[in-house]
Amino acid sequence: MPKRGAVDPGEMREAVAAVRDWLDDAEQRPARPELAKAVRLSLRTLEQIAPGNSVEVRVPPFAVVQCVEGPRHTRGTPPNVVETDPRTWLRLAAGRMTWSDAVGEGLLTASGSRSDVSQWLPLVRVDQG
Repeated sequence: MPKRGAVDPGEMREAVAAVRDWLDDAEQRPARPELAKAVRLSLRTLEQIAPGNSVEVRVPPFAVVQCVEGPRHTRGTPPNVVETDPRTWLRLAAGRMTWSDAVGEGLLTASGSRSDVSQWLPLVRVDQG
């Protein structure tokens, strides 16, 4: 698979800012294309700042990335997996929620010894709406 180009930090910030109202109020759900863009660019940013293949971060239905240095996973279910919904992911990425709160509230599952990616979060800060 070819390496994707670097994510422009300004573009990622704009994409997350476009859904900021939803991060603070679940009733303000954005259009699907805006939501998809924010999730994909933020996940690709994580992939960029924590390069590697030992952790798979899943935010269905929009994207999956592999990140964090360590043993490469090649077959079957990866040993280090993070999975969450788009709103939780974007709240983590924007600093609106902590990793421990997301895990404690059952909004995020993290399995495997390398799956805690909280040291790279938040990815961006956007003003509250």
